[in-house]
Amino acid sequence: MIVPGAAWAAVTVDCIEPQKVADFWSRLLDSPVRTIGLPEIGPTAPGGPAITFQPVTETKTGKTRIHLDLWVDQLDSTVAFVHEIGGTSSGETHVYDEGTVVVMSDIEGNEFCLVGPPGSS
Repeated sequence: MIVPGAAWAAVTVDCIEPQKVADFWSRLLDSPVRTIGLPEIGPTAPGGPAITFQPVTETKTGKTRIHLDLWVDQLDSTVAFVHEIGGTSSGETHVYDEGTVVVMSDIEGNEFCLVGPPGSS
């Protein structure tokens, strides 16, 4: 079997207001928004994917089946910053040997996780 070549180019976020959601993520990731057809940020790490923001007419319903995990050095201050820029916390925190995870949402309810170092709260 011949396996076709593929490269991970982007993660696309469906949203009602792509520019507003892109601005939220731009502030969170400290990466400028550029528009190449759709608003886009990143990649924020060499070889990583970009994040694009695609307009849709329907509102989000249910839990997001795929989400981003963001590694952070200071969990509490990053949670506070997410709230400051319009995001919300689900109230879910999970403590694992490899780190503490706080489940958050962007301004349109798209879930993501902040992953702090082990022992952080």
